[in-house]
Amino acid sequence: MTDTYLVLHGLAIKKYADAAAVAAALGLAEDEVRAVLDDAVAKGRAARAGEAYSLTPVARVALDGAYSRLFAAQRADEAFAAAHERFEAINRELKQLMTAWQTIEIDGESILNDHTDKDYDDRLIDRLGALHERAEAILEQLAAGLQRLTIYAEKLEAALEKAEDGAIEWVSGAKIESYHTVWFELHEDLLRILGRTRQE
Repeated sequence: MTDTYLVLHGLAIKKYADAAAVAAALGLAEDEVRAVLDDAVAKGRAARAGEAYSLTPVARVALDGAYSRLFAAQRADEAFAAAHERFEAINRELKQLMTAWQTIEIDGESILNDHTDKDYDDRLIDRLGALHERAEAILEQLAAGLQRLTIYAEKLEAALEKAEDGAIEWVSGAKIESYHTVWFELHEDLLRILGRTRQE
């Protein structure tokens, strides 16, 4: 995949982001990514508002149409497809865990978790750690099929370590590269690689 397609792919995953965020998602240099994005704006492939970029509708259609060629190797790789199926199974568990993280049951009623019950949160972080241990081999297999995906494993581990150290915002904080945020982006990346759709 050329740098241009890779950067546009990264922007598609991020949806609306500055050059630094796209660069961090892809493991590329920020200046390189900004140059590609500015060129995309000049060619009508991206729009810019302040420091943030987004793909234009035409660029999204073109990118979607190019995926079968760009990721032909991964789509033909049975081991990669099998790893993705295992990932999806753990993804369903993660969604349930995140629901439990965001809500708590009191007297039979589900309410928003205000995170004042440390024991409850600690149990869920322990569950997240156990889930991550099971996911590690899957992440390795996915990275074997596409080395770029290694960055997700590194970010997930970093977020988990911070959460385990008591910075609980790293479980699901939307404005940082929390465990849930990184996992969500990895899931979106895999769906685009394999030409599949997200099932909510």
